[in-house]
Amino acid sequence: MNSTTKKATSINLLDFKSPQMRAFHLSWFAFFLCFFGWFGIAPLMAVVREELELTKSQIGNIIIASVSITVLARLGIGWLVDRIGPRITYTYLLILGSFPVMFIGMSDSYETFLLFRLIIGMIGSSFVITQYHTSVMFAPNIVGTANATSAGWGNLGGGVTQMVMPLIFALFISFGFLEAEAWRYAMVVPGIAMIITGFLYYHYTTDFPEGNIDELSKKDLEYKKKKKSDGKGALKAAVTDKRVWCLFLVYGASFGIELTINNIAAIYYHDFFKLDLKTAGLIAGLFGGMNLFARSLGGFFGDRSGIKWGLKGRVGFLGVVVLIEGFALILFSQMTLLPIAIGTMIVFSLFVQMAEGATYSVVPFVNKKAIGIISGIVGAGGNAGAVMAGFLFKMEGVTYGESLCALGIAVVAISSTTLLIRFSEQDEKSAKEELEESLAEKKLQPELVNS
Repeated sequence: MNSTTKKATSINLLDFKSPQMRAFHLSWFAFFLCFFGWFGIAPLMAVVREELELTKSQIGNIIIASVSITVLARLGIGWLVDRIGPRITYTYLLILGSFPVMFIGMSDSYETFLLFRLIIGMIGSSFVITQYHTSVMFAPNIVGTANATSAGWGNLGGGVTQMVMPLIFALFISFGFLEAEAWRYAMVVPGIAMIITGFLYYHYTTDFPEGNIDELSKKDLEYKKKKKSDGKGALKAAVTDKRVWCLFLVYGASFGIELTINNIAAIYYHDFFKLDLKTAGLIAGLFGGMNLFARSLGGFFGDRSGIKWGLKGRVGFLGVVVLIEGFALILFSQMTLLPIAIGTMIVFSLFVQMAEGATYSVVPFVNKKAIGIISGIVGAGGNAGAVMAGFLFKMEGVTYGESLCALGIAVVAISSTTLLIRFSEQDEKSAKEELEESLAEKKLQPELVNS
């Protein structure tokens, strides 16, 4: 732990007792389930398309709806979590968010399906809570890795759902349900899991290493005064900082692309390569499956770059990764042979998710008084990027391959915005001092244990 703030200076995955690691494990798992429920219907869209007789344009609108409301939800959640803490915020989001996930099965037309898909998108704001919780639980030497790993394992839900939902769908078919019934009942499964996790989050996490916001406020009036003082002007400082909006664009070019691929990958492989639902889902799942380690790598190398070159090192690494991501996406868009398409998709996926992790190795250092707000704004950038991408995929005269190529070119261009993300000498000095303190504390830990 950091002696001053009690933030963890390392990640011990087998630790389920400390408040830092309980928050780590439950936050990534909660995000995993939210992602699973958010994109649970995506691998079943071929079935839904037939039943509801959806056009390409309507599917495009559904894709846009699934990510659009999340832009506003992430901004709101960022503001809320700064005030009531991650524990209560996550509990309500998980439980309330489970209902539209389960009730999408009540859809009987394009309009009702579109509405439920829109509402479900609110649970995508869970990402902001996860990033906030790990940001306040881990010290500077490891915060990038903690953020990237918790978010990456959460994003893994987008890959796992591509593989698992067709199997759950097939299970209901084996029980004798028709296809039109099976996809509806399948969506109840992630909803129930979200409710259970909401109760676990409430009972087994704390807002900060020292305790919950309400408890700290009662014990320490100075803490309450400091939170109130820090909150004043935090929103204005965040929205007027150009670095925040550069990170907004960069995250749109990374997480926004991931959301888009999660929405279209299964149906793309089903239509373009003429694969059945299960096979298309399995291949599409490989993209999200890279989150098992790829996003963590982005955070890890972001931290390493920060240790060696300071904050400018973190930003420089981010710019390089986003640039490579753009070229990899252009390459993937040109593939017509299935084995090569899968290979290039995996390479592309690696850099997409590394870029996401690298982004949030920078975010905690922009303004420490507004971590929640900035996390919300940058996180919203991912969904804004997905919304913009969605308009490409609803155009009748443009193929999916052409849309992917256009997105790749946009990502390459956006990578240049990292050149505008700069920190003052005072910021660099402050970050260096905090880093040295956390590294010294980490070295001291074995001695304290042995004594």
